[in-house]
Amino acid sequence: MNTAKVNTGNHSLPRQQSTWLAARIALRYVSVGRRSQLVSFMSLLTIGGLALSVTILIAVLSVMNGFDREVRENVLGVLPHATVSTQERPRSASWLALDERLQAVPGIELTAPVLTANGVLSGPLGSKGVMVNGVDPQREQEISRLPRFMRAGSLQALAEQRFQIVLGQTLAEQMGVGIGDSVSLYSLNVSINPVAPLPVQRRFTVAGIFRVGTQELDEQLVMIALPDAQALYRQPDSYDGLRLRTSDVLAVNQLRVAIEQELPQGFYVETWTQWFGAIYENIRLSRTIVGFLLWLLVAVAAFNLVVSLVMIVRDKRSDIAILRTMGASPGMIGRIFVLQGCLIGLMGAGLGLVLGSVLALNISALYRWLESTTGTQLLSADVYPVDFLPSQLLWSDLGWVSSGVLLLCLLASLYPAWRAARVLPAEALRAD
Repeated sequence: MNTAKVNTGNHSLPRQQSTWLAARIALRYVSVGRRSQLVSFMSLLTIGGLALSVTILIAVLSVMNGFDREVRENVLGVLPHATVSTQERPRSASWLALDERLQAVPGIELTAPVLTANGVLSGPLGSKGVMVNGVDPQREQEISRLPRFMRAGSLQALAEQRFQIVLGQTLAEQMGVGIGDSVSLYSLNVSINPVAPLPVQRRFTVAGIFRVGTQELDEQLVMIALPDAQALYRQPDSYDGLRLRTSDVLAVNQLRVAIEQELPQGFYVETWTQWFGAIYENIRLSRTIVGFLLWLLVAVAAFNLVVSLVMIVRDKRSDIAILRTMGASPGMIGRIFVLQGCLIGLMGAGLGLVLGSVLALNISALYRWLESTTGTQLLSADVYPVDFLPSQLLWSDLGWVSSGVLLLCLLASLYPAWRAARVLPAEALRAD
């Protein structure tokens, strides 16, 4: 059986033995040794740079993934994916017929009636304008993720007794109320009597407090039962919208045409992209830009690998010359430094993945500790869709980052390996 040979001048080594020897020498160059202090120092410096850049890249990508998840699953889990509305006041029978047609549209999973109106909530500490949603508690629990954000009470309490209200934690604190306390909810309707016009209002009992982490919801949204909203806003046997939940929140605009085909004259559809689309696109754009900039940081670390290997080649010219005189081919010399670069990349990427994963999994707790220590709120709900630092570590990010770093290290090793393969034994020994 023929064995592939490597041309080594006067001598000849089998390719497998040549590769094994190259790997052993590369590993020796990477390891710390008293006889190779410069080599070891440059290797450790490059490994540290790669590990730091990969750690930062993994942590930042996880934070951007967390923001994407919070907007897509939590904020859009409370708000409807789409809403069918009208300026008219059709009876419930007309809404039920439309409801049946919309549920038959492929891609629509759930529907729920809603009566949306503006109002003024008054409590012990003052009054504030709010957005009132009159909902069917049972169907709302199926279509919305609001129950998972309840800090006290429940959404189901709206169905257990008349004139109960659920509001956000920020709004409850501004009103100075808690579970069981009473608040007054004023509609914009006016009651005409012989003395003076008076606003229509009802006393409600606080039955639930939620916290989503978004200012628009925690400070402005209140929910009451649909019959209570119909009584307060004087729309008996009627409501003004249907909330829709789709199978894919990102494809809701693709369903818009199918939904509009089922709507009677005077009805229209709005999607979440009209409310939060700009914020969501900004988050995705920021993720792309930040990811690109951090990949440039990784590329700088890879460039540092080129410099390190070139310096190592210059430091090991005598070793290269001795190996060549002992029968090593230029290809074997090149493989030594390619393998060394790959080993450095593997160590740096592995260390960075471990540190980055640990940081990504604990960054939310670290952020809370930093806020409590400094006494300042770093993320304001006035600016961002959430007031905390979310994080989501994805296996796909780990795979892409590790593959990209190893590829960059491989490419960075080619030029120093080519330089090493061109070293002439006689000139190297004469120079030493």
